[in-house]
Amino acid sequence: MCHVLNRRRTAAYAAVARSFERPPRYEEFETPEAAGGHLLTEVPAAGLHPRVRSGAGGTHYTSDGRLPMVPGVDGVGRLPDGRRVYFVAGDDVPGTMAERAVVDPRRAVELPAGADAVVVAAAMNPAMSSWVALRRRVEFEPGQSVLVLGATGNAGRLAVEVARHLGAGEVIAVGRDPRRLELLTTLGATHVVSTADADKLAADVDVVLDYTWGAPAELAMRALVTHRAERSKPLAWVQIGSPAGADVTLPSALLRAANLRIMGSGQGSLTAAGIVAELPSLLDELAAGTFTTAAKAVPLTDVKSTWTTPSDPRERIVFTP
Repeated sequence: MCHVLNRRRTAAYAAVARSFERPPRYEEFETPEAAGGHLLTEVPAAGLHPRVRSGAGGTHYTSDGRLPMVPGVDGVGRLPDGRRVYFVAGDDVPGTMAERAVVDPRRAVELPAGADAVVVAAAMNPAMSSWVALRRRVEFEPGQSVLVLGATGNAGRLAVEVARHLGAGEVIAVGRDPRRLELLTTLGATHVVSTADADKLAADVDVVLDYTWGAPAELAMRALVTHRAERSKPLAWVQIGSPAGADVTLPSALLRAANLRIMGSGQGSLTAAGIVAELPSLLDELAAGTFTTAAKAVPLTDVKSTWTTPSDPRERIVFTP
C-alpha cells in the first residue's frame, strides 16, 4: 500500500527513537502533510504494546532499520471534522506516538459514541490478536475448545475472554503466575495449568493460541500430540507472540503422527484489509465493556522514563498528549 506524502508541515512533538539501543525521547519531529486521500489527525491516545517496543528496538520482523522513527502502530485519532476514529498506522509513515499522525481512512474505524479513547487505545491491539486469529486464521466453530499458551500476559488474558465470547466450549489457560491463573477462572477459563506443567498437557483441544513460542511451545506441542485421542482430528496451532524464544525444535514425527496445522497470525499472514474488516465488531464489544481492560494513561512527555520502567503486565500503558 503506497502512501504519498507532500512537503513537511510545521514540527509537532512526538516520541522519537534515534537509536535502537536507547528509549525514545519527547522532542519535536516534522509531521508529514497528508495527501492522496490521507488525513492528518490529532492523536489523543496511543498504546505502548509489545509490538511497539520491539519495533522501536529494531527487533520486530517488520523492522527496516531506518532511524529516526516515531514508534506506535495504532491509536485513537480526532479527525479535522471532529470525528474520533481508531486507526492502524501505515507502513511507511511516522508512528502514532505523536501529537499528530497521518491516517489512511481505509485503516480507520469510527468510535461508537461514548467510547473511552484510552480504553480503546489500550485494548484493541492485544484483543485483536485473538479476535482476528479465531475469526480469520482458523475455521473456528462454537463449542470447540481453545488452549491459550501464555494466558497470564495482557493479550493472553484477553484471548481467554475473546475465546469464550466467540463460543468456545472449553478454554484452557496456561501461564506462569499462579495468582493470575486463578483469576482467569472468573474471566472464562474452564481449566488453568501452570507453564511448568506444559509437558503434562493432555487436553484434546481444537485450537491453540500461542503467545510464548520457545520452550513452552515445544513442551506443550509434544504433550498435546502425544495424548491426542483422535490423531487425525485437526489441531490448529496459531503462533502469535514469542517472548519465550524466537525458535522451537519441531520433531518431524509430530507432523506425521497427528493432523497438526501450524500457522501464524500477524502482519503478512493477513492482509491489512482483512484485519480492518474485523475492527468494527471488536470495537463495539470493547465500547460495550464486554472485555476486561486495565489501561494506564501516561503523558507523552514522560515517554523516556516510562519506557524503561517495569510495568504491570496486566496493564497497558497509553500515551496521551
